[in-house]
Amino acid sequence: MASEIRHIVFDIGKVLIHYDPSLPYRRLIPDDAERAWFFANVCTHDWNIEQDRGRNWDDAEALLIADHPGREEHIRAFRKHWHEMVPHPYDGSVAIMERLIDEGRDVTMLTNFASDTFREAQQRFAFLNRPRGVTVSGDIGLIKPDAAIYHRHADTFGLDPDATLFIDDTAVNVSGARDAGWGAAIHFTGADRLKEDLHRYGIEA
Repeated sequence: MASEIRHIVFDIGKVLIHYDPSLPYRRLIPDDAERAWFFANVCTHDWNIEQDRGRNWDDAEALLIADHPGREEHIRAFRKHWHEMVPHPYDGSVAIMERLIDEGRDVTMLTNFASDTFREAQQRFAFLNRPRGVTVSGDIGLIKPDAAIYHRHADTFGLDPDATLFIDDTAVNVSGARDAGWGAAIHFTGADRLKEDLHRYGIEA
């Protein structure tokens, strides 16, 4: 455990705002089996993560439409209906982050997010503008859990890695922060547990 935490870094999706790509598709592809096939074979996680790495949506859509021309409408729906995939904030964890900021803690954000959809999220959720800054994967062409993105974030914001605590909902990203030399990393599962975990590091929220 780091002896003193001076920097706190939040992930965004599934930590501060809800994200579920299936939400609009429950309407667009009502059949459960067909919808599962679509996400397993067309708009897959691996396809979507490349937008987080910086690929633009026109190229991303064209790639899939070339292989699945009969699915063009559903492919284009991913970006078109993205706003439905992020329906609400997680009020508990947002309140924790805002209390830490109000107390004068150094809070930044590090997220795997496409550039354009992140700016859309900032417009919708004002609290995403409150931390000192953010590293967006789509802006820099790096994604978690690559060690380079943690190093870039620390360099950009002048963080002492050993005094930095990272909060993320994905275990491999938590491990990535530790492997990159950050002093502490928390696997987020809910606001109540986050309070307990922060307390273990001497941080009351």
